[in-house]
Amino acid sequence: MNITLNAGSPEINTCELCQSASELTVYTVSPAGYAANNINVCLGCKSELAKPEKPDNRYWRFLAEAMWSDVPAVQVLSWRILSLLKDEDWAAGCLEILYLEDDLLAWAKAGFTVEAEEPAEVHRDSLGNELQHGDTVILTRSLDVKGSSLNPRMGTVVKNIRLVSDNTDQIEGKIDGQTIVILTKYLRRQKN
Repeated sequence: MNITLNAGSPEINTCELCQSASELTVYTVSPAGYAANNINVCLGCKSELAKPEKPDNRYWRFLAEAMWSDVPAVQVLSWRILSLLKDEDWAAGCLEILYLEDDLLAWAKAGFTVEAEEPAEVHRDSLGNELQHGDTVILTRSLDVKGSSLNPRMGTVVKNIRLVSDNTDQIEGKIDGQTIVILTKYLRRQKN
């Protein structure tokens, strides 16, 4: 989250995020150049802020209160953490009602990126099981293969399938020595 540790500040005697009265340190909410970007945080918040992975949604529930702080740096940090937790219902609700002035929103977004996770395209069989290259599948219905006299019946086993890269509804497999394209809705993955 690009937060820098600074020397402590005696003016405030509780954590500006969780209101804990334990040992405090001052953080500078990055990037530099924004006024009043120092806040006091407790060791618990410092430890959570230092984690490189997704924040612990159970720990940060107090942000529902902290986000209403009059301190701009607390508002910005709350927005950033809630944005990282937006998949959680409570955090999404907080983020939806959190209003930041344009300059604070620009500060919150400055230097802060959340990598959008694009859903991976996954091949799934008729039962919803994920298919992989090399899987063995069983036909769940008889097929008529266009342009061939091949007529595979329900229950036919197809070994060592290949996934069609540009279409998650299709796989390729060999039946009686012929490679054919089979729709995933007409097969199920064989359990190992």
